This record gives sequence, C-alpha cells and structure tokens, in this order.
Amino acid sequence: MSNSIIIIPSRLAATRLPQKPLIKINNKSLIMHVYEKATQSQIGEVYVATCDEEIALEVKKNGGKFIMTDINHTTGTDRVFEAAQKLDLKNTDFIMNIQGDEPMINPLDIKNLNNLSKEKNLNISTLAYNVENNEDYNNENIVKVVTKNKISDKSISEALNFHRVIKEDSYENIYQHFGIYLYNYSALKKFVNFEKSKNEIKERLEQLRAIDNNMKINVILANYFSSGIDTKKDLEQYIKLLDK
Repeated sequence: MSNSIIIIPSRLAATRLPQKPLIKINNKSLIMHVYEKATQSQIGEVYVATCDEEIALEVKKNGGKFIMTDINHTTGTDRVFEAAQKLDLKNTDFIMNIQGDEPMINPLDIKNLNNLSKEKNLNISTLAYNVENNEDYNNENIVKVVTKNKISDKSISEALNFHRVIKEDSYENIYQHFGIYLYNYSALKKFVNFEKSKNEIKERLEQLRAIDNNMKINVILANYFSSGIDTKKDLEQYIKLLDK
C-alpha cells in the first residue's frame, strides 16, 4: 500500500520579505502556521526540508520534524526530492510539497487532494481556486493556471499552462493556483532530473518544467480560499484575516 508524506521546503533567502519563515504571526512563526495546517490534514508524516539551522531549530522547539538539505538547491522541489530520498521512499509512495508561505491552506483541501489523487492514480496533481478579484489577473504574485476543461468538485482537468500575469478573457478556464503539489515518488524523481526549461526560468515557475517536458499536471478544485505570503502587504492581509 502506498503511503503519503508532506514535505514543506523552507529557507531564509527570501528578498521581498526577509526572514519570512520565522516572522511571528499571533506569536507563531509562519513556518509553524503551515506545519500545523499540514499536520491537521492527517494524511501522513510532516517534515520541513531546510538548509537553515534557524528554521530547523524553530521547527524542533515546536515539536515538529525537519530534514536538513543542501544549501545549493535553487528550487523547492529539488529540496523536497532530497528530503524524500533521505526518507527511503518507494516508487509508489506519494509526496506532497506544500510551500512554506501558504498558511491559509485548508487541511480539508490537503486531504481531498491526497484522496482524489490516490483514487485516480495521478502522477502529479495540484489545487486551484476561482479567481476572486479582477486585479488578481495582473498580480504577478498570484499565479494563475489555465486548464483544459472546467474544474469542479467532481471533475479534474489537465493544466495547459501557468502564468504570473494573464488577460482575463484570453482563456476560458483560468484559476488561481495554490502552492501545493502531490507527486508519486517516481514522477518526482523524473521531474527533478530534467534541466530547467526556458519558460520556467522566464516566468520563475518551476511547474513549467513539467509542462515543457510533457508531464501532465492534474488540477483539482479547492473548496477554500488560500493565498501565499510573498510581500509585506500579503502579510498584513493575512494578519487582518486572523484577527477577524
């Protein structure tokens, strides 16, 4: 039987929001907000993959698990794969990569992504949500995914492309993408062995490496809104949300 684990890649090198994983929000660090959401999904063990001792210490003192990884990784997925290798997983196991700046992610959506992906034996899958505001189409910090068909609670569709900025009326099925992926181990291994693609480098979106190498990414509709924290403004909005 295949197992599922969650690995959260995290490092301190962010430039737009320095020391981002360790920023305190209501007396809890950002990385631990994400870790707790992942744990609440109850799909399997949760680990933070990091190259920074400060993050490892933060996770440890709060009762979490971490795996130290190479400082030279240039993408979160490479960091996740190294951590997965150290866990000695099987090709049939599933690895969920949740970005360390997605504290709004709902545990029920995490669980649904895992269950549907395993049920349908998907190699790579991710979550998306209906775009909430028209200005989000031009916000490069909110990644958009274009799907082949409309997605719903009952229907999954293939991702055709990912964009940072996109015209609202340029495609029929445009959704806000969440920073979360589920891979079976063999697909993750295949993905990280590809060279970075031109589109990936241009858009700063590593999922385009999969698209450019004809690896299918399946998109599942999330039932709850989530948005990553990239800037001070994002942080302030999240704090306001918590205060409500």
